[in-house]
Amino acid sequence: MFEAVIAEMSHLEALWAYNIRENPDDPRWGVWRDEYIGYNIGGKAKTFALLASNEAVGEVTLILDPSCKAVRGRPQLCDGKWVGNVNALRIRDEFQGRGLASVLVRKMEEEARKIGLSALTIGVEASESRNLAMYLHWGYTRFVFSETDEGELVLYYQKDL
Repeated sequence: MFEAVIAEMSHLEALWAYNIRENPDDPRWGVWRDEYIGYNIGGKAKTFALLASNEAVGEVTLILDPSCKAVRGRPQLCDGKWVGNVNALRIRDEFQGRGLASVLVRKMEEEARKIGLSALTIGVEASESRNLAMYLHWGYTRFVFSETDEGELVLYYQKDL
């Protein structure tokens, strides 16, 4: 059985431990762990966990504060009032292809509406055609802008809630 929930600290710790184990040669994952857990603690973001038999196997973070590094300096992605940003959407490989990312994103969008957001943005590398198709299918269809990040072209889209 699968369930999407607002992540508790135990979920965050388990998710980040897994991410770091899967990327042992990339020290950025430890930095990102500290940032994202701090954002959750400080109310700057909410992470949602996908649970499989009570084990966290997927995640998505809703960035709420424009001071967060992933959106800083780009108010069209997150303005701290009406627009939030969808970030760090990950499902373990063995759980992909079952519509579970949709379950997780629907839970996040439901919470975004409850807290008064009127739109969400999401970024996707232009080379990730599967992810782009999924985001468009979910309604993230209004093109916002593009930029190059670490040599990759990233496209940003918005969905009105």
